Order: sequence, then structure tokens, then C-alpha cells
Amino acid sequence: MKNSINKLVLIFITFLLTTNHGAFACTGITLCSKDGGIVVGRTVEWALSNAHLNDILVVPRNKKFRGLPQENISCKEWKGKYGFITMTAYGQDFGPDGLNEKGLYVGVYYLPNFADYADYTVEDADKSLSLGGFMQWVLSSFSSVEEVLTNLDKIKVVKVDSKEYGGAPMPFHMKIADSTGSSKIIEIINNGEIKVYDPFLGVITNAPTYDWHLINLTNYIKLSPAPSESKIFGTDILKNFGGGSGLIGLPGDFSSPSRFVRAATFSATCRPLETSIDAVFETFRILDNFNIPIGAHVPADKIPNNMESVTQITSASDLKNKIYYFHTMGNRNIRKINLNEIDFSTVKETLIKDNMSNNQEIKDVTPMQN
Repeated sequence: MKNSINKLVLIFITFLLTTNHGAFACTGITLCSKDGGIVVGRTVEWALSNAHLNDILVVPRNKKFRGLPQENISCKEWKGKYGFITMTAYGQDFGPDGLNEKGLYVGVYYLPNFADYADYTVEDADKSLSLGGFMQWVLSSFSSVEEVLTNLDKIKVVKVDSKEYGGAPMPFHMKIADSTGSSKIIEIINNGEIKVYDPFLGVITNAPTYDWHLINLTNYIKLSPAPSESKIFGTDILKNFGGGSGLIGLPGDFSSPSRFVRAATFSATCRPLETSIDAVFETFRILDNFNIPIGAHVPADKIPNNMESVTQITSASDLKNKIYYFHTMGNRNIRKINLNEIDFSTVKETLIKDNMSNNQEIKDVTPMQN
């Protein structure tokens, strides 16, 4: 046990010393409602440049897929069983998250210095796919988390050159969830070893690995939304300042460990939600706490000129009703895509280019005087 703890401490120190904190800082949660609703929400941060994450790709059933982008390399190939939608980035046909017609959700989160995919070998070519191919395979092939787990031994996620993806490396871990409430975290480490975790209240952020985050949570067991009690010291008494004093010590910075603790705290203290749409709005409300002003995350001389926020897009996927909601850094009006209204057997592969203006609308309610 001692050796395991020492190993985790060493890993975290390495994470602090080597991680590019200016690149990615996504936060994910899951909320449930009394009517059986399951809503998976997440922010997407991309501090390198505008990745145009608000372009959503509609993918039909029966599409033929290749697991690797290089046409001259043998890899896993398959025919999709289900249609799905996926956020995209840099013009690629996959992105940070997606939802299929059966209500199966997939989201990926940056895991630098820890994710370690397998080396490509000709012997395992028919099992080999990239991280993007893995996302497409899950969304196009399965209707539940259980089905995904049963079939993990049939694939091998391999290292690929990812320069086409905005020049960024692609070390990610993955959250999958379905309309029954089942959810798992999947990490690929140590040259292709697959690790599976039960997510704590559906929360996920970035590096370190998920087991470290679970251990770190024990440092915050005493956090409570209840105001702290007054204490008497001899003839002196110290009183709290009111509501929220029970959460003193909740980390407020934007590092992955701190965001994990905050997301877990806000999820654990979430008010009772009657319906799925209540859960959707509460998801956006909670995730507002993770919007990152770009100046707080990127040095002044590195700020891109085409971004107002590190948090470029926030999504909420209603898995029960199969509706995908999102708003963007330039326009916080919520948009939705109802997968029930798409005939995935006949629809053509279509890129939905979100054309809502980046000029936030302000409604003037100044009273008119006669």
C-alpha cells in the first residue's frame, strides 16, 4: 500500500512539473432527475486557438469506418450499426464528445503524461484504431456501456501522428454513459493497458489518472454546505460569516485536481431535480462555475486573438430523451439537436455549422415614459 501511495505522489509531482496547463482544462458531470433523466454535461477548453467546436457532425447508420487516418496502413475496419452526432474540431470527423441514437454518450478529456497507447504492429492491425477511431467505434457500434466493456478486448488503441488535430497531441481518457445511468471511465496507459473505473458521481476532469483523483477527494471529506458552527475559546467566541462557511477550503483554482473536487462537491450538493429539462438547466448552472476567462489561463503574450474564453463550448446530453444541448463562448443562448427527429437510416453525413451570431443579445427593458 505504501509503495502504491508513493508511486501516486511521484506521478502527481511529475504532472505538476511537466503538464502544459495552458492547453486543455475540461470538466464533466452527470445529473439525474426524479423522472429517470440522465444528463451528462461538460465544458470544453481549448487554449491553443479556436477549434470551431460548435460544428456538429451528423453520422448516419451503416457508415463504413477505418480505425486509422492513414489510408496506406492496415487497421480495424467496420460498418456502423447506429447513427450519432459528434462535436468536431479542426475539421476532423470526431471531437470532444458525441451521442448516438440509442442514448450512449462518449466524452474525452485530456490526460497528458499519463495516457500511453499501444505501439502499432502488423500482427494486430485488424484490431488497431486511433483514439478518434475508438470514439467512432463506440458511438457507431453499441447501445450501452455494458456492450462497450464486453467488446474492449476486440480493439487496440495505438499511437498515431495527430498533427492534423490542430497540432496537438491526443492523450485522453474517456467517459462513457448510457440512458440506464450506467457510466465508466476508461483510461489507456502503459503502452495500451486498459483501466476501467466507476466515476465518482459522474465527475471527470483531466490528469492525473482517475485513481489519484479518488484518493485526493478524501482530503475534503469534511466539506459541507451547512454553515460552520460557532466556537468558544475561554471567554471568546468565534462566529461564522453565514452561508457557505462550511465550504471554506474548497479549492478555487482551475487546475484539474481542484476542478475535480469542486465538480464533485457541486454534484453531491445538487438540489433535487424533477425532470430531465430541470437537470439540463442545472447542468449548465453548475458548469458556469468552470468557465475560464482566457487571461486567467494563458500568459498575456500567448492569448489568441480569436478567442474570448478558454471555455469555448459547454454541452449537456439528455440520454433518456436523446437531445444534445450546447452553448458557446460567443453566444450563451442554448441550442439543441433532437436525435429523435433524425432518420439515421436515410440522413446524409451532414455538418451542422452553428451560425448563431457571436454578438451576445442584450434585451433592453428600460421602461418607456410618456
